[in-house]
Amino acid sequence: MLVLTGIGIYSVISYAVTQGTHEIGIRVPLGASQPSITQMVVRQGLVLAGIGVALGLAGALVITRVLSCLPADVRVPLLFDVRPFDPPTLTSVSVILVVVALAACYVPARRASRVDPMLALRHE
Repeated sequence: MLVLTGIGIYSVISYAVTQGTHEIGIRVPLGASQPSITQMVVRQGLVLAGIGVALGLAGALVITRVLSCLPADVRVPLLFDVRPFDPPTLTSVSVILVVVALAACYVPARRASRVDPMLALRHE
């Protein structure tokens, strides 16, 4: 799942960079530096990842609440020694997902920072 998440985030950010090549091509001649463009793209990806983690945590808390209300004969233990509201597990999974998102955003961000303004403006 983690690899699939990383591939999905990379794909979305890479597509966004491709769509924003014209904008980046305008920003560079106006004085945007390579680190600022890299920072802009990584920030965009981390905002999306943060929203996803927040929604995922909310969904996990709701689903574990619903599953814990089921009768004991219907419930199936999915993870051994993990309580429904286990803060260390939820925190560690969230941190790992944010780190994977950061790694997946960095490659398209570096590619975006190396866009040649003339080619970007001529392409459109």
